[in-house]
Amino acid sequence: MIHTFGDVSGAHLNPAVTLAFAAARRLSWRAVPAYLTAQITGALAASALLHLLYPQNPAALGATLPAGSAMQSFVLELVLTAILMLTILSVSTGAKEKGITAGITIGAVIALEAMFAGPVSGASMNPARSLAPALISGQPNHLWVYLIAPVLGALIAVPLCIGVRDAGCCGGRGRCKCTPPVS
Repeated sequence: MIHTFGDVSGAHLNPAVTLAFAAARRLSWRAVPAYLTAQITGALAASALLHLLYPQNPAALGATLPAGSAMQSFVLELVLTAILMLTILSVSTGAKEKGITAGITIGAVIALEAMFAGPVSGASMNPARSLAPALISGQPNHLWVYLIAPVLGALIAVPLCIGVRDAGCCGGRGRCKCTPPVS
């Protein structure tokens, strides 16, 4: 999807990533509501399609549930999303991306994090990815973990990026110097 829609919308499929991009001044805050609406609508449509295709088993439609305690999953989701967002901020040049290495790198991080943490927390890293299946399948248990931890993790990545990048980059004082200013 990064390669398919990167040059159109930045392939923003994740509300946590969108909020962090706005915090890092790589996306206008005015654009955030439209992005969030599209992300949640897309996730709901995908979950509804799964429900239509597999009506006999609504509880297994992708709802993200912790295998251990909710706090274990919360911390893991926060750390996973911080790593993912730090990677995204480091390999992208702005809110819109059309480069072969960004998609490969981001996809590899997601795949590795899913293999490592999927059995424990579900490795959601995406509030929309967890919200829609929870609503459609009727499994809202522990949903707070998957709504709050990824957003906090993504936002934590912004000051981490500031700490390792050039002054003014990733939301530091003034306009971001590593990307063109957003309107």
